[in-house]
Amino acid sequence: MAKIVGVHGINQEFRGSNTIYDRWLPALKDGLERVGARLDSDHEFRCAFYGDLFRGRSKSAMGIPNYDASDIDSDWEKELLLEWWEEAAKVEDDIKGPADLSTEKATPRRVQKALNALSGSRFFGGVAEKIVISFLKQVGGYLHNPDLRQQIRGRIVEAIDQDTRVLVGHSLGSVVCYEALCQHPEWSVEVFVTLGSPLGIKGLIFDRLEPSPVSNLGSWPGSVKRWINIADAGDIVALEKELNPLFNGLVEDKLVYNGSDAHNASNYFTASETGEAIKLGLIDE
Repeated sequence: MAKIVGVHGINQEFRGSNTIYDRWLPALKDGLERVGARLDSDHEFRCAFYGDLFRGRSKSAMGIPNYDASDIDSDWEKELLLEWWEEAAKVEDDIKGPADLSTEKATPRRVQKALNALSGSRFFGGVAEKIVISFLKQVGGYLHNPDLRQQIRGRIVEAIDQDTRVLVGHSLGSVVCYEALCQHPEWSVEVFVTLGSPLGIKGLIFDRLEPSPVSNLGSWPGSVKRWINIADAGDIVALEKELNPLFNGLVEDKLVYNGSDAHNASNYFTASETGEAIKLGLIDE
């Protein structure tokens, strides 16, 4: 069965476990090859999938709703949007960031300026602003909708079996994996790999984890023996590149360079650092 399980992040609602598997498997193999390792069988890798739970049922068949600035209606959404804008300005010279991150000053005009900046950024690749807003709402939907949260975690549970030794979470998937591991300490997962993870965003994500952090420290994820967190310095989603201080100094943080597509999961998988991390779970003791 699957020794390695991969879990995707946001913006995958029109794909499925097989299409993501077809994208990730070659990249995973390349990352392992860089460190002198390989899979004995392609069946040792499996992808859990939950993107369909975000797939709309639009009567007009228009797909993603035509969101605009007025649809960013919660302080949580405004704050994360401003955080993304500020981070984009740090890594892209042609973007001017916000002068103030206070949500009290997140007027409709400032929200629109943030959307304009992010939609035109290299990171978001010139996507329409409605897609940026859709990203926000998917992250918020997971954190603020208990039924959806449990449904998504359930997809991870279905993918894990007694042979699973490595769990890899990309983007929002790293949050889902973390919570699932905490909820299931009986699992045999020994290596946890987080790629482009937003887990360390204080206030917005870290402080809303289940279980809740205690004294500003997060719980250790279940049966895991090694946790390797991998981020690109230009990855806007991974606002906090170092998770080690938030989890009792036990996380191994590593920086990689993914080129212009900093958050791309396949780029993360081909990195030798990711290969080394996954290799740890393939070594028979």
